[in-house]
Amino acid sequence: MLFKCPKKIDMNRIVRPRHLLPKIFKSPFSSQVMNQGRKITGGKYHSRRKRRLFEVKSSERPVTLGTQKRKQLRVHGGARKTILLKADTANILVGKKIEQAKITNVEFTPQNQFLARQNRLMKGAIIVTSLGKARITNRPSQEGQVNAILLDTK
Repeated sequence: MLFKCPKKIDMNRIVRPRHLLPKIFKSPFSSQVMNQGRKITGGKYHSRRKRRLFEVKSSERPVTLGTQKRKQLRVHGGARKTILLKADTANILVGKKIEQAKITNVEFTPQNQFLARQNRLMKGAIIVTSLGKARITNRPSQEGQVNAILLDTK
């Protein structure tokens, strides 16, 4: 019986594992520091599709110190969410009671020291109130109110 010699193997047609293939198309959604999403030749990568609505990021909503200001947003599924834009009072847990107190100043923010200078209210921030110093325990920009725990009294 005669043995047939196989044809010349084309290396481009061999099925390789996905992680070994060269990256031909880079995703437009990934952040690239070098080359700003360009090919080696200098040409642009064009996205295959636009972003879907759920992929679009919403703008930052910083909560600052000032007279109370709220806003209602329509969220995914048609529900409504109340967000806070400015606040001057906080619900503070004192022992086992909750009391409302006036916020006078933001003393410290763990995320960034410069945010305290801008009087930004965010989770973990230490605020000075009429009852004393308190730490914010919730995310005011998401929940529509400022909740805090009393650290020490005046």
